[in-house]
Amino acid sequence: MQGFNRYFPPDFDPKTHDTLNNYHGKHALGDRARKIDKGILITRFELPFNIWCGSCEAHIGMGVRYNAEKKKIGMYYTTPIYSFRCKCHLCGNWFEIRTDPKNTCYVVESGARQKHEEWDQEENGGIVLTHKEDGEPLDPFAQVDKKNSDKITALQSKDRLEELQEFSESRNSDPFALSQRLRKTFRKEKAELISKSNGDDQLRTKYSLPTGLKFIEPSDSKDSITEQEQVKEARRMIDNHRAEVEAKRTRLSAEMGLQPIRTHRGVPPKAAQLATLKQKLTTTNRNKKIGSSIPASSLVSRRPMSRAKPISTTSSDLQIGSSKLPSSALPSIVNSAKPLATLACYLSD
Repeated sequence: MQGFNRYFPPDFDPKTHDTLNNYHGKHALGDRARKIDKGILITRFELPFNIWCGSCEAHIGMGVRYNAEKKKIGMYYTTPIYSFRCKCHLCGNWFEIRTDPKNTCYVVESGARQKHEEWDQEENGGIVLTHKEDGEPLDPFAQVDKKNSDKITALQSKDRLEELQEFSESRNSDPFALSQRLRKTFRKEKAELISKSNGDDQLRTKYSLPTGLKFIEPSDSKDSITEQEQVKEARRMIDNHRAEVEAKRTRLSAEMGLQPIRTHRGVPPKAAQLATLKQKLTTTNRNKKIGSSIPASSLVSRRPMSRAKPISTTSSDLQIGSSKLPSSALPSIVNSAKPLATLACYLSD
């Protein structure tokens, strides 16, 4: 109880009473010190782990708070050992929990059972870390060696740090020039972007393309060279694969006693068909050239066809052998027969 701005009675003697609390017969901690004469102080205690009450067997969770009687019961070297005596809020049973400075933990002394949920690494064959690896070495000589190595490292990096500082000062000594260079670069990039945007807009307008359509950026020459190399490599791999498959097919055919399908020229059927078709086209073109080069005077046959049947015409139809055709078909028949007659006359000579 503080004495500032408080009433001091006339019979108050500072030499005798010392404080107002002593004068009134009260303790500074109030009701918490009602058992202070026995060495007991009432304090707020929070359970450090889960327990079961020894009387009602109720489970009390970690973190539940009690008004415990705190008392000093011993010493571990220079560290005091305290006991906390609490009363169960369910049955009124008293249980006591003490501190364990040796193991830096709490233990249940009486009146309850602790729920053990801790895992001891040492008991389970694990490695116990006594100090951190990145901390200071425990050996005094190792500490001296570490300090010396730190000094050597600082001296070695001093020259490099000075060079970096000089380089930074040379670049940033004139802020106006630095800002001018940056703005010049920005203006150049901005002009390029505006020019590209205008060109894209003209293309969209010319070809009636959507406004939001974006064009593909032109690839770099290095990228195009790389793509060409990749294409060549892919083609080479495909050719190698085909050669391996063909060699495997030939080997299997030889092992099984089979003959590969070949034409009389020793080429595959598909290639033979292509060669035959090409030969026919060449022959047809040559015949057309020969027919166009023969003069008109040679169209008359020197050897009359003795076996040809006479052609009889009437006003309505045309009789060729045993077939009867209309007279309107005569011009087309004559036109189609001229090249054949020309070729026959030329070959007969």
